[in-house]
Amino acid sequence: MQQQQQQRRMFTAALLALVFILAAVSTTEAGKKEKPEKKAKKSDCGEWQWSVCVPTSGDCGLGTREGTRTGAECKQTTKTQKCKIPCNWKKQFGAECKYQFQAWGECDLNTALKTRTGNLKRALHNADCQKTVTISKPCGKLTKPKPQGKFHFLKAAC
Repeated sequence: MQQQQQQRRMFTAALLALVFILAAVSTTEAGKKEKPEKKAKKSDCGEWQWSVCVPTSGDCGLGTREGTRTGAECKQTTKTQKCKIPCNWKKQFGAECKYQFQAWGECDLNTALKTRTGNLKRALHNADCQKTVTISKPCGKLTKPKPQGKFHFLKAAC
């Protein structure tokens, strides 16, 4: 009888251990089902390469740009995108390049021009922009200094 009780205890212990293992495996499997793994899709599609923005009318405002990419399995290799060229940007340095300009310098009396330098602030859509630019403009009216003296000459009528 004692041997039967011992066998029952061993059987019960084995049964409890089996139930515990099954519960642990079940919990692990349930956790995997709750967190589905995202399979990384391998793609041979290249990065989009964009053309410059071409305004619809004029030299600024709304326009479009063309995008292309390479890859044999790509569903889309070309597309058109709307874009905008701000009208207050300096077009001579590229319509997609924005510069932060310093104050105008002193007037060069030899050339009658004043200049200032601009540092690249932002390039739209990865545009190819110069890091630093210099612009010039006419000084405007040049004023000659007035003579500093006590004598004032009056034109006498004859």
